[in-house]
Amino acid sequence: MDIVSYSYADEAHTRLNNLSAGNDYNPVASGTLTNGDQVVLNTDGTVEVLAGSQSSQSEDVGSEVVFNLSSTQGISSTFDSTNNKVIVAYRDEGNSSYGTAIVGTVSGNSISFGSPTVFNTSYTVESSLVYDSTNNKVILLYRDGGNSFYGTAIVGTVSGNSISFGSPTVFNTATTFYISSTFDSANNKVIVAYKDIGNSSYGTAVVGTVSGTSISFGSEVVFNTANTSYISSVYDTSNNKVIVAYKDGGNSDYGTAVVGAVSGTSISFESPTVFNTATTVYISSTFDSANNKVIVAYNDIGNSSYGTAVVGTVSGTSISFGSEVVFNTANTSYISSVYDTSNNKVIVAYKDGGNSDYGTAVVGAVSGTSISFESPTVFKSGNPYGSATVYDTSNNKAVIVYQDIGNSSYGTAVVYQPAGVTITSNADKFIGYANEDASDTENVSALISGKVVSGLTGLTQGVEYYLDYDGTLVTSATPYTTSPIGIALSATELLLKGAGDAVSL
Repeated sequence: MDIVSYSYADEAHTRLNNLSAGNDYNPVASGTLTNGDQVVLNTDGTVEVLAGSQSSQSEDVGSEVVFNLSSTQGISSTFDSTNNKVIVAYRDEGNSSYGTAIVGTVSGNSISFGSPTVFNTSYTVESSLVYDSTNNKVILLYRDGGNSFYGTAIVGTVSGNSISFGSPTVFNTATTFYISSTFDSANNKVIVAYKDIGNSSYGTAVVGTVSGTSISFGSEVVFNTANTSYISSVYDTSNNKVIVAYKDGGNSDYGTAVVGAVSGTSISFESPTVFNTATTVYISSTFDSANNKVIVAYNDIGNSSYGTAVVGTVSGTSISFGSEVVFNTANTSYISSVYDTSNNKVIVAYKDGGNSDYGTAVVGAVSGTSISFESPTVFKSGNPYGSATVYDTSNNKAVIVYQDIGNSSYGTAVVYQPAGVTITSNADKFIGYANEDASDTENVSALISGKVVSGLTGLTQGVEYYLDYDGTLVTSATPYTTSPIGIALSATELLLKGAGDAVSL
């Protein structure tokens, strides 16, 4: 589900919190109000009736759009949430295998692209893209064939339909494989995980700091003292931790994950946790911010190479996993996963060896420590190679990018919209209840923080209540509720609290 402006921390609440709890409040009504109406505070200081609605959206797969008319490999993608753009990086076989990036704009069920920009004028093997939401920059990590295949980073700035880059910075002076990156929004750092060929192929990580159009790195930290591959890193915004999933060559190629904590320009790791006791490949991880869970999708060689997923829960510096769930009972490869913030679902794209190697997407919903999947949808009736999936939070669409083997290996993208429900609400601006009738532009008495609302029904004394998108009082939080708005004094009375205020009987 999508919620419009559901932050519970905006200008309106800042103004409200400047009022003393329990004081009378007589704002101007915007529109007609009736005694007992739930009211929300507008940024201009007026109040209006709380309103919420929902509408259904059907599943939709857009038409394929080619962004590179030559063989395209080493694809990665990210979403620039400031400019509402999709950025794709790739190796352009039609232009001397140079590293190239291009900016895409989603509109409806399609995507259009600007002109490509070369970021590395030499053979570029693989890439990883991540968006720095603090500095509004795109960071592109790659293996530079023109410089001994060193791990290299470059900072990009999106403007309109194009992207420009600063100067490159080396983060690993050795051949670098399986580059994966994520952004730590609490510490404003870029974390890069990779296989360091120059150090016994150990799993290694490094912390990057963006400044302007450049990036600097701290010291390298080993998270696995063995051959490490199929690395996938993700950031847990609830626990402010980095989770790195990988195939551990030092432990029978088991699927393994480790939790890292950033401090300054370094990162420390604790003991690893195995999530699959068999050879594990094509690992892709994402974070479910509604349920505060890490989801890892992979190919389970120990179970006929089936597509499998597992839910991880971070606690302190460790992670535990629920039971494995199969999402595709066939050989599953080129897995890429992303979190759908609109429907609070996980989207997994993959190549289905059980269905002519078609490009396929499946949607999963987390519940507790498990995940269940819906029926799969084919997005490409052919053979996609090396897919990358990104979620456009502005348009509430996923964009799946891949090399189209059936069309001269051209770089291709398709927009995918899962079925779901869209919610529109102003409940995040809730301040209290109207205490009288009022016409438009009239002052109205409002019951706010510290006041008792009476005349309600069905409340349970001593229980905190949340406000759902449509104004319904509920006793448990969902991704669509506000913070607790008050505590029941009786079956008919509710003691209101302000944003962030504590209440107790």
